[in-house]
Amino acid sequence: MSLEPSSLQAVIDNALAQTPPGRCVWVALSGGLDSCLLLTLAADACRRHPRPLRALHVHHGLQAAADDFERHCRWLASRLGVPLDVDHVGVDPAAGRGLEGEARAARYAAFARRLRPGETLWLAQHRDDQAETFLLAALRGAGPRGLAAMPEVRGLGKGLTGARLSRPLLGVSRAALEAEAGRRALAWVEDPSNAEEGPDRNFLRHRVLPLLAGRWPRAGEGLARSAALVGEAEGLLEELAGEDLARLGGDPGRLPVADLLALSAPRRRLLVRHCLARLELPRPPARRLATLLAQLGAPRDAVVRVAWPGAEARRWRERLYLMAPPRPLAPAWRADWDGRQALATPLGRLRVSLVPRAGGPVALRLAPRCGGERLRLAGRGQRDLKRLLQEWGVPPWERDRLLVAWHGDRVVAVGQPGRWLTRAEGWEEA
Repeated sequence: MSLEPSSLQAVIDNALAQTPPGRCVWVALSGGLDSCLLLTLAADACRRHPRPLRALHVHHGLQAAADDFERHCRWLASRLGVPLDVDHVGVDPAAGRGLEGEARAARYAAFARRLRPGETLWLAQHRDDQAETFLLAALRGAGPRGLAAMPEVRGLGKGLTGARLSRPLLGVSRAALEAEAGRRALAWVEDPSNAEEGPDRNFLRHRVLPLLAGRWPRAGEGLARSAALVGEAEGLLEELAGEDLARLGGDPGRLPVADLLALSAPRRRLLVRHCLARLELPRPPARRLATLLAQLGAPRDAVVRVAWPGAEARRWRERLYLMAPPRPLAPAWRADWDGRQALATPLGRLRVSLVPRAGGPVALRLAPRCGGERLRLAGRGQRDLKRLLQEWGVPPWERDRLLVAWHGDRVVAVGQPGRWLTRAEGWEEA
């Protein structure tokens, strides 16, 4: 399917109408045909329907032409009267996600740094890109989440920032974009790496998809449509997993094993993947996930820990814990503290205060647990910290990630950067 020029501009006008009124719209500008055309169309739309518009170029520095991309982006943004921000990012090709994955992660981190709540970032991916993404996912044996390919709209960044990412051209073919760029005599920069057939995506683009289109002229449209339908199904599965999580207590990092085992195997897998997504943790490979779920039925006293890059799962006291790999405090770490000022620690910024009820300035020392600590609790006298942590149900891996506050030779509090688990008699928060 091709679009008339007026129809293509209508696509952008409609996308603009779906953004929060008065909030800035950003365009990710690479310097290639797709993003240059998107920025040009966005500038037209924002002149007719006044709205703040900015462009963002991420300079990866991965090839000799990178500076040419930046120069062209500056020229085009200046010509259109659109403010341009340029982020220079570093990419480590040897890191675990590979060159393409690391470049993508750096790019999205730059996007998240720039956008504020309520703002929208437009990406220029189109229908042919969606077909390629669907095929790549299918060839890798992906499930519904992967086969759903690229969503048209989603949140941007970690947490509920209120910013979002949108792909207004996702239903438009590359041929329609080329025709519009030709009609406008648009200038852009060709990425020389796009001509290489070595990368999987480029091989699909240059060899496989043209072959498919020769037999099935609407192959790209059909593949993109399949991705959209799988996306709908994935949305329904996420709703089901959300309902299961609510029934199991609502905490994605702590699931009751008995209730988890009561679900069917597919729902168990779905719920664990859903919880990891909620926690913004990477999902395990299929075999690792199968190993994890198989160990849920291990004897009660068994030590169960299943790890994969960036995350791990542990079973303790009939609960399944999902988390980032915990890093214990270094035994030698120490910090002096006045009990009131915020303080940076290896576990995060200390945001709670600690002062004697009798008042007056204090000199406290923070340190990790070293064993044998005791503290005096109101109404309970001296208590051994190790036994208290067992009594409170603090998981073993968290016991080495606690801040112990000393006043002279006495322990006066134990806790984490956001809260004290307990305070000694005569001590309180300000």
